[in-house]
Amino acid sequence: MTSGLIAAIARMITGAAVFWAGCQPDPKQRIYFANHSSNFDALALWAVLPPHVRPLTRPVAARDYWTVTRLRLYLATKVFNSVLIERKKVTAHDNPIEAMLQALGSRFSLLIFPEGGRNPGPEPGPFKSGLYHLAKKLPQVELVPVQIENLNRILPKGEFLPVPLLSRITFGAPLRLEENEDKAVFLEKARRAVDQLRRP
Repeated sequence: MTSGLIAAIARMITGAAVFWAGCQPDPKQRIYFANHSSNFDALALWAVLPPHVRPLTRPVAARDYWTVTRLRLYLATKVFNSVLIERKKVTAHDNPIEAMLQALGSRFSLLIFPEGGRNPGPEPGPFKSGLYHLAKKLPQVELVPVQIENLNRILPKGEFLPVPLLSRITFGAPLRLEENEDKAVFLEKARRAVDQLRRP
């Protein structure tokens, strides 16, 4: 199956309405950071990107989840071109930040979920520090907040088969790490940027 066909199937299942509220799709280097409520989030977000942006955008995903079966590994590495990171036993030689920096290179973008795990509630949970470290090392890369709504009902935790429903994905205005901005302040600012895209 080609990536285009898989993207079309994902869009059909999610019925995602896409809103570029604060920016426009662009192949420039970006870090898209979103709330996380479903295993379907990365696929859905990757699938709604335009064809000229999608091949340059790499989802960041948990290695322990995507290497369990050959099918998952094939999809992650051959179709989505994912960056598979260690999230349980991080070491100096297996550091997720370094893996993401290498994956970005000079032309790729990333899709990341700064909560670090799925959160079933409507409001994003606290962000882990990875986004801050990426922003500090890559001040030239745009940081784009994304709000994903209703995907936790399409593929609830513990389920394997998705249930077709309507969802909504909103891309907000890019933000930046200001000079000397405190880590906790920046991470809360980024979390609020995602949450403010949620429909009342």
